[in-house]
Amino acid sequence: MTKSVFKGRSFLAEKDFTKAELQYLIDFSQHLKELKKKNIPHQYLKGKNIALLFEKTSTRTRAAFTTAAIDLGAHPEYLGANDIQLGKKESTEDTARVLGSMFDGIEFRGFSQQVVEELAEFSGVPVWNGLTDEWHPTQMIADFLTIQENFGQVEGITLAYCGDGRNNMAHSLLVTGAILGTNVRIVAPKELQPDSAIVELATGFAKESGAQLLITADVDEGVLDADVLYTDVWVSMGEEAKFEERVNLLRPYQINQALIDKTQNEKVIVLHCLPAFHDTKTAYGKEIAERFGIHEMEITDEVFRSAYGRQFQQAENRMHSIKAIMAVTLGDLFIPRV
Repeated sequence: MTKSVFKGRSFLAEKDFTKAELQYLIDFSQHLKELKKKNIPHQYLKGKNIALLFEKTSTRTRAAFTTAAIDLGAHPEYLGANDIQLGKKESTEDTARVLGSMFDGIEFRGFSQQVVEELAEFSGVPVWNGLTDEWHPTQMIADFLTIQENFGQVEGITLAYCGDGRNNMAHSLLVTGAILGTNVRIVAPKELQPDSAIVELATGFAKESGAQLLITADVDEGVLDADVLYTDVWVSMGEEAKFEERVNLLRPYQINQALIDKTQNEKVIVLHCLPAFHDTKTAYGKEIAERFGIHEMEITDEVFRSAYGRQFQQAENRMHSIKAIMAVTLGDLFIPRV
């Protein structure tokens, strides 16, 4: 039997996988979702133990990894920032060697990409990146699964990301879309456009896939004929001091009905990786309303609750995609080639 192209590999960044491999993960996620809906067991990781390391707080990532592991027959163990000595009293290498001797797989969600790469290097088991400041690969499989469910494919679809073009979401979308053949436009003010090294990396992938990439500050140009509008919070975790600057820069890039109309596409859908500041029912939302007099940030409540919105389908897909990623890298599936 030919060895799986995934078995034993870590999932640290989208750029490490081919178009065929990423497409396989999307398709397999869709298959596992169907099994889940039909209550068909799929315990590919029965008897395995999974460590969930969280430096950064999370709703979807923690819930998705936990439920995905249990559905696969594995036992997930949550280890928060105050539960272990990672980086404080114990090096990443030492932590990796210890956890790798006890667990069959490790998820890490935190700040440094270097930490997740060191975990993979020294643990001897598959490591999955639940988010770092540089990449968000598990989110990508869920996002492109959502696109595939709505349009039947990801190749040739046009996605316009509106907002902070320098964050991990914009970078991941640009690179993943370029690999998969999805046309990606980063619509952001000049001060918040993607890192040039990321653009160069994505451009190389786009030459192979035929994806058309665009980086622009012009909203009208950026969203015209888009099939998917995507946005994220204006201020990422750890950047709370930059609220005023971001609000002033990004107001023209808010996804509202006027921006949707600019796409001139009646079938456009809206994605958001969540949490979303679409009202004042959060502490942040109240604070921003008091300080700047705005009650909605990156997306309006009208659009968030409209038929365009697919953010909750997208959120559920985190579980199905994470399940696929864990199953193919840690399970004994027969995947001879993709």
